Amino acid sequence: MATKAKAHQRYKNKAGDIVPGVTTITNLKAKPQLVIWANRLGLQGIDSSKYRDEKADIGTLAHAMILSHLKGEQADTSDYSANQITEAENCFLSYLAWAKGKDIKPTLVEQSLISESYQFGGCLDFYGTINGERVLVDYKTGGIYDEAKIQTCAYRQLLIENGHPAPAKIVILGIPRTEDEKFQEVTFTKFDVGWKYFKNLRENYDLDKLLK
Repeated sequence: MATKAKAHQRYKNKAGDIVPGVTTITNLKAKPQLVIWANRLGLQGIDSSKYRDEKADIGTLAHAMILSHLKGEQADTSDYSANQITEAENCFLSYLAWAKGKDIKPTLVEQSLISESYQFGGCLDFYGTINGERVLVDYKTGGIYDEAKIQTCAYRQLLIENGHPAPAKIVILGIPRTEDEKFQEVTFTKFDVGWKYFKNLRENYDLDKLLK
């Protein structure tokens, strides 16, 4: 069930030690586009923090609606405003329009996995087949940036390390929350590049801790 107060997920290795999550590690990558975005809102007299939080709640609920649908469940909307529910439902309808006519068979949905080799964890959205092809899918609201490609390559490594066949491709869906956003579908197959980038960020994560 989706709640606005969802706790930050923690991942533990076999020894019981907490390891960093994929998104925590990829957050080390600089995001200059967010500075430009916040500046643009400021020039319009809009508080970027409040705007971001509102859109984040809509995105969280939309994400939950999609994953609940894939699991045959009903998303919990009780912690959200009527406007947030309406906007999230619009996102969900965009997803359904994309999914229409596709043979989608999930193997794993919202599944947490741990890498003992590289000591990190992650929770992938969808792994299964679409029209008979094995695919890893990640659902994004608010645009698709390069870190999404890095993030999903880390999820691919988690699948392989935990005994699952490697997906033939990664699909990242950018699901619009507002009329000025467009539906995006990005297919990514440069697995070696994304994984190498993630490994560098993973090393930098440990180096950053040594500096403190």
